Amino acid sequence: MKVVVGSTNPAKVEAVKIAFLDKWKDAVILSAETESGVNGQPFSDEETIEGAINRANGAVLHESADIGIGLEGGVIETKQGLCMCNWGAMSVNGSHPFIAGGARILLPEEIAVRLRGGEELGAVMDEYAQKKDVRKKEGAIGIFTAGLVTRDEMFAHVMKLLIGQYLYTIG
Repeated sequence: MKVVVGSTNPAKVEAVKIAFLDKWKDAVILSAETESGVNGQPFSDEETIEGAINRANGAVLHESADIGIGLEGGVIETKQGLCMCNWGAMSVNGSHPFIAGGARILLPEEIAVRLRGGEELGAVMDEYAQKKDVRKKEGAIGIFTAGLVTRDEMFAHVMKLLIGQYLYTIG
């Protein structure tokens, strides 16, 4: 089985490896940068889902893939404030993509204000945490959960939801 992740982000690729290699030891996991077709900082569930689906559909076209994966992080406004959201999509040739969402946490207002002003979470987090490439490592989720949940773990959960749906449909 050849699986292509529609991103070269190490946290996303690791999430796919964690989930797929647990079920299929011989799966080949590749990565390719695909377009999300949405804003750099998706600002709703719908936009984040669309980005994940676009990445998955683009990934399945690469390298004669059997499965394409798109993972997308975004934010969503709630009555309580701005929350992180994350979505994944799995495209299998000839079928409608599977989708699944994961953890959500409330962002500190000082971060939310900057995102509402047009900045992207990854860049804001680098400055806030005084680290480089937070989005490629623990992610904002890792910073705001004191490392108890990291970005790859968060997306691995989404991947398991996707894989479970796929397994259900193939019997």
